[in-house]
Amino acid sequence: MDTQTQLELYKEMVLMRRLEERAAKLYQEGKIGGFLHLYIGQEAVASGILAARQPQDRAITAYRDHGVAIACGVEPVRVMAELLGKRDGTSRGFGGSMHMADVERNFWGGHAIVGSHLPIAAGMALADQYRGQDAVTICFFGDGATNIGYFHEALNLAAVWDLPVLWICENNQYGMGTSVGRASAIEEIHHKAEAYNTPHARVDGMDIRMVYEAAQEALAHAREKGPFFLEAVTYRFEGHSVGDPERYRTKEEIGRWEENDPIGIYRRHLLNDGAADEALLDQLEEQVDLELQEAVSQAEAGPEPAWEDFVGTIYADGYRDESWQL
Repeated sequence: MDTQTQLELYKEMVLMRRLEERAAKLYQEGKIGGFLHLYIGQEAVASGILAARQPQDRAITAYRDHGVAIACGVEPVRVMAELLGKRDGTSRGFGGSMHMADVERNFWGGHAIVGSHLPIAAGMALADQYRGQDAVTICFFGDGATNIGYFHEALNLAAVWDLPVLWICENNQYGMGTSVGRASAIEEIHHKAEAYNTPHARVDGMDIRMVYEAAQEALAHAREKGPFFLEAVTYRFEGHSVGDPERYRTKEEIGRWEENDPIGIYRRHLLNDGAADEALLDQLEEQVDLELQEAVSQAEAGPEPAWEDFVGTIYADGYRDESWQL
């Protein structure tokens, strides 16, 4: 990875962090409705995985989707506008926090029902395989989803048909308030892939360089040979959603993980490798703060959804065109 790309990834991770911090404040001010699931602590996973993808590769994720949207190249102003329910948002203000999508950037959405998007990912991979397209579907999900029926059905079908799909388990240690050890008979979740004859690996999800290297290998396998399962061991520094009392874990546990902040780890790598100095990294962070401030101001000033937006989004474009029928 060249120096410029490394610096862009650092800036991207900082943007994710700052955006989530600002979103939490807006939520507490009553400007964002519904639930708000923050990606703070997990930035290295989305950034590292998606930095390794090719433009034609698709990404799909669960409800903790803001970071994946940013890593797919969605502009922060559109992410913020969606959170605020504005017309300029990724889903015209209808999706909110859990249902962002930008198909033009091959971000195929956040999905609120745990595990429900895994069969969708298998279907997208099947479509690419059927059409002979050189594309991989990258499917992010949490550790809790691996205990859901959707997970097993999707992994089985992908293996039977050798679908070009990369399964990314973001093991952040908790499914809502239940630890992995209390919910799963296997704590190293990647071993679950063995039941479906799917190659698998485990990576430190707090170190973006390790994630990137693992993703390159995993994507190459998925593109050439079929499904691959990658477990990224990570941690969410905030609650399951904003307002979570977090009685299921201690401050000491959170503190131990925060000592391995993925942004701090990457910053040290860049400094030690001579890719940047403190002044340059501080400058990049200042740029992020200014860009985010402008994005929030623009999003807040944006228009509300109009009536024609509501009635015009019931059907997909071209739905009534029957020329495709035999």
